[in-house]
Amino acid sequence: MNPSEQPGALAQRMRHTPYQAYSYSYPHKAAYRTLAEATPLATLWAQQDRSALFAYIHIPFCEMRCGFCNLFAMARPSADMVERYVQQVLVQMRALDGALGERKFARFALGGGTPTYLSAQQLDTLLCGARDILGIDLQQTPAGIEAAPETVTRERMAVCRAHGIDRVSLGIQSFAANEMRALARPQQNSTVQQAIALIREAGFPTLNLDLIYGIAGQTVASLLASIDSALAFAPEEIYLYPLYVREQTGLGKVARRQGAASLDPIMLARDGDSRLALYAAAREHLLAQGYEQVSMRMFRAPHAPEQNGPSYCCQNDGMVGLGAGARSYTSQLHYSSEYAVARVETIGIIEQYLALDEARFAQAEHGYVLNEDEQRRRFVIQSLLTEPGLDRNAYTARFGTQCEADLPQLAELHALELVTEDGPLLRLNQRGYAYADTIGPWLISPTVRRLMEESGQAC
Repeated sequence: MNPSEQPGALAQRMRHTPYQAYSYSYPHKAAYRTLAEATPLATLWAQQDRSALFAYIHIPFCEMRCGFCNLFAMARPSADMVERYVQQVLVQMRALDGALGERKFARFALGGGTPTYLSAQQLDTLLCGARDILGIDLQQTPAGIEAAPETVTRERMAVCRAHGIDRVSLGIQSFAANEMRALARPQQNSTVQQAIALIREAGFPTLNLDLIYGIAGQTVASLLASIDSALAFAPEEIYLYPLYVREQTGLGKVARRQGAASLDPIMLARDGDSRLALYAAAREHLLAQGYEQVSMRMFRAPHAPEQNGPSYCCQNDGMVGLGAGARSYTSQLHYSSEYAVARVETIGIIEQYLALDEARFAQAEHGYVLNEDEQRRRFVIQSLLTEPGLDRNAYTARFGTQCEADLPQLAELHALELVTEDGPLLRLNQRGYAYADTIGPWLISPTVRRLMEESGQAC
C-alpha cells in the first residue's frame, strides 16, 4: 500500500484548521461512479458473511432544509411522492429478500432527511415491512430513528416504540435563538421540550441530542449554555458536530453572495476559526459531567444502556441500504443510487428511484469497487477515528499483514503525539480526537481523493 501523501503531510495539514472533512464512511460517496457492468446482488451477497447485517432505510424528506445541510434530502415533498416512496421501499425490500438469501440482522436504523416526517401509518408500514419481508426481529435488534423536534408526535413515537425502536436521535443544534437563525433553521425551545417529553413518555431507552459548534455569533459561553440545556434532559448520548459550510447548501450560497472566494475550510480558516476552542471547552465540560468520549463527535452518558450490537459507524461490512440515497456495503463493493444536494437534482434521483422495478433493485449500478488497498485503508480509517481504536491484531487477522507496513504514514501519528498504544490498540489521544477531521482526509487514497475532487468534494 503506497502512502497517499508524502512524509510530513499530516503536520502540514495541521498548520491549518483541524476541520477539513468528516470521514463518516470510506470511501466517501462522492467517489462513487456508474459501474462498468451492473452487478447482480444475489451473486454479490452470496460471497458475504450475512450473519450480522445492518439494515438502513433512508427517508429523504424534511419539513425544512437547514442552512448547513448537505445531505441527500428535500423539503416539503408532495404527499403523493411520500406515499409512493414508502410503497417503493417495500418493492425494494422484496427484491432484497430474494437477493440476500439466508441472513440475520444485528442492527437497524431509519435515517434521513427526517424519517419522522412520515405519518405514523407510513412508519408502521415500513417497520412491518422490515419485520415481515426482511425478517428483522425489531424487538431483539438494536434499532434507531432520526427525528426533528417539529415532527415528533405521540402517535409516531408510539408506533416506533411498539415495533422495538430503542434509540431516537434528535437534531437540536442549539438552544440559542440567534444561533438557530444563523443556521437558517427556525426552532422554538418549547417545541424541543415538547418533543423530548414525548420521546421520554414513549419509553425509548436511548435519547441522543445533536448540537453544532462554530455557528456565527456563537461563543464558548453560549455553547456551554446549550450543552447545559441539553444535559437537563439527561440524554444517554450527545453528538457535537462542527459546522461545515459547503457548496449547494443554504449557508454556502449566502457565503458566495457575500463574496467568499472559497468554501474550502483550509482557506476559510485564514479569517480565523473558533471551532477548536469551542470543541475543547465542550469536551472538557462533558467529560466533567461523566460523559465518555467515543469519537470526536460522540459522547455517551454513564447511565446509557450497554451497546449490544455493531457500532453505527459504517466500520463493518454488511450494510444493506434501502431507499434513494442509501448506501450498501460489502467487502469489495459499496453501492447506492446517485447523490445530490441541490433540490432539482435530488428530486430527479428520487423520481428515478420511484420508477425502478424489482429487477433493477436486484442489481447494483452505481458505486465503488474496493481493491485490497482500499479495504485495508478503510479498516484503518474507520477503526482509528472511534473507540476503542485501531486493533492491529484484528487487522493482521483480517488481512495477513501489518498495518504500519501497509500504511507507513501512520508513523507520523506517533511523531506528532496524536496516538497512544494500549496493547494491540492504536488509539487517538485527546489531541488526536481534536484533529480527527484532519487525520481522516490525510489517510484517503490518491484515487478516492481525485474522484472526490472531480465531484467538487473537499478532502
